[in-house]
Order: sequence, then C-alpha cells, then structure tokens
Amino acid sequence: MSQEKLPQSSKPLRIGIVAGELSGDTLGEGFIRSIKSQYPNAEFVGIGGPKMIAQGCESLFDMEELAVMGLVEVLGRLRRLLSVKKQLVEYFKQNPVDVFVGIDAPDFNLRLEKTLKDNGIKTVHYVSPSVWAWRPKRIFKIDAATDLVLAFLPFEKAFYDKYNVACEFIGHTLADAIPLETDKSKARELLGLEQKRQWLAVLPGSRGGEVGLIAKPFIETCQRIHKKYPDMGFVVAAVNKKRREQFETIWKETAPELEFVIIEDTARNVMTASDAVLLASGTVALECMLVKRPMVVGYQVNKLTGWIAQKLSITEFVSLPNVLAGKELVKEFIQEQCHPDFLYPAMEKVLESDNSELIEKFTEMHQWIQKDADQQAANAVLKLIER
Repeated sequence: MSQEKLPQSSKPLRIGIVAGELSGDTLGEGFIRSIKSQYPNAEFVGIGGPKMIAQGCESLFDMEELAVMGLVEVLGRLRRLLSVKKQLVEYFKQNPVDVFVGIDAPDFNLRLEKTLKDNGIKTVHYVSPSVWAWRPKRIFKIDAATDLVLAFLPFEKAFYDKYNVACEFIGHTLADAIPLETDKSKARELLGLEQKRQWLAVLPGSRGGEVGLIAKPFIETCQRIHKKYPDMGFVVAAVNKKRREQFETIWKETAPELEFVIIEDTARNVMTASDAVLLASGTVALECMLVKRPMVVGYQVNKLTGWIAQKLSITEFVSLPNVLAGKELVKEFIQEQCHPDFLYPAMEKVLESDNSELIEKFTEMHQWIQKDADQQAANAVLKLIER
C-alpha cells in the first residue's frame, strides 16, 4: 500500500482484536507493533494473551476462555463461549471500532465476525482456515463473515480468488523468523549433542493422541535404521514433560535396546541440530522446510476420522512443503502406510542422498513466503479501513 497515512482526526485509530491461543497471541503482538509504528496512539481492545497485552491491548476476557479443543470439550464450554461472544458483540456495538481482526480460532471468530459484519463493522480474519484441504463449502461462510482474509500461503489466496472472496497473501511469520541459512553446529552446542555424529530428529507430534499412534512406527523405523547405521544418533523433541513420559513408555515397550536423546526444547532447535528428520505432519513440516532439513513425513489418526478426512479432502498431499510446491518434494505416509515398511526405505534414501536439489528448492520456497508478514498484515488492514 502507499505510505500515505489515514486522515488524522481527533479520535485515535481503534481496532477490535481477538486471539484464541498462544500462536495467535504471537501474531497479534507483531500486528499491533506494526500498526503502532505508523499510528502510535492506536487503541486495541478484545481478547489477547500476555504478548498482546504487553503491546497495550485491552483484554476484556482471559484468552484461556477460548483455548478449547475437541468436540466434547467445546460442548461442555458452549454456554460460556456463547456468553463471551454475546458480551463482545454488545461491547463493540456500544464502543465502535474502525475494524475487527479475528486471529485464527475460526470456530469462535468467524461467528463473531459474521455478527459484527451484519452490524456494520468491517471484519478481517487473520490466518486462513484450511478450506483448501477440506470443508471447501466453508468458504461461503467465511465470505459472509469477513471483508478480508489474511493468508499465509500463496495457494490459499489462489483458492479464495477462485471463489471471488477478498484475500491478501501476506507471507508466513515463520519464514520471517527463521533465517535462510541455519547453524547446525550452534544448535548442537545448545542442545549438548555430539558435533561429529550424524543425528536423525524424531518428532512424533505434540498432542497425546498423535504420539500414541505415531511414536511406535517411528521407533520401529529407527530400529531398522540403527541396524544399517549403528552410529546414527536419535534425538527426540518433546513439547513438554507429559509427552516426554508418553514417548519414553512407548520406547521402552517397543525398542528398549535403542538410545534416544529426548529434549524438552523447541522442535526448531532439534531439527536445526539434525541431519535429517522423521516427523508427524503439521506446521512442523513447514518449519523443517524452512530450516532446510530433508524429511520423511508420517501421520495417523483414528480410522473413522481418517476415513472422513479422506472423503472430504480435496488435496493430493497433506504436508505443507508438498502442498506449497504442488508436487511431492518429500515422501509422506498416511494411515496404514505410516509403517516402517514404508518409512524406512524412504528414510534410507534421504540418508544416502546429498539432498542438495531439495535444499535448493526449500530455499526458493522460503523466499516465496518471506514477506514481512506482520507489516503486510498491518498494511492490508489499514487499506481496508481507508475504503
């Protein structure tokens, strides 16, 4: 957008904003900071976490109110969630804002945005729901609820454009946070890993359900790798003590003879310290691409969920590097194929290759989505206010 600022008036710029979890709080922090670099007196009010509050956001409710996952948990909290939504609508009716920005938390924010839009308030949804992967009809609900969607990835904007839904591609915050080249030696020093050893990072997911299904086939794959590469080190990223204990239990039941170094640190540091990665599908696959490590992706969900997802899916791939490239850059094995009979040969190929072409492609894709997302988000919202 042009560098011209909005016309100055006696009233400061006022933005409603709701984030539902810690990742949204981080996005909100960067967004608020970027708006304030142009409008130091701008006001922000809604729901935020500690990072947004530190930037001056007035949080009307604790962000934990919205941090609910799973159908049963949502049903148990539904009355309270509806009450929070109703109170927010009343607040914004009585205390108008120039624009409302809902960050992620689509099940809550899209409903709130629809009501606010119906009441004449401009609305933005920051972080596109995965409509391109499944539930494509949801795009019509998104259109009805929002004046603008801010998307991390270029193929997301292409999907919205197909349906004539207003969307801006702003790049991905992870691509801004991670340098084009990462320091393997420094990461090993940080984590206390032997510098001269070859390391395979093993990331079986961050949720209990994921680890319960994925850890065993990953460990069995490591058994086969150990037979061929006896000096290979295995390093596991555990998101917290609970996941660490869960992995340890499965490890001892499956392959007590193996050695795993389990580190309660960020997946990013563990991947950066490694030579290759065996990981569960999710944002971590994008992060692995950005730290430029070759990977094999495996994923399992319960059979009913998997069947439903397969029926609803409109994409050929599940891992973001492949979706972003539009072709299979990395091997991915889902459901029954998340088994050492498939994982091991793919991992062996990765370990035997120099992977230079893959790393070159990862670097190119990193540059596609490295756009200063915080500032792009701020610019897109300011442009919408001008209309």
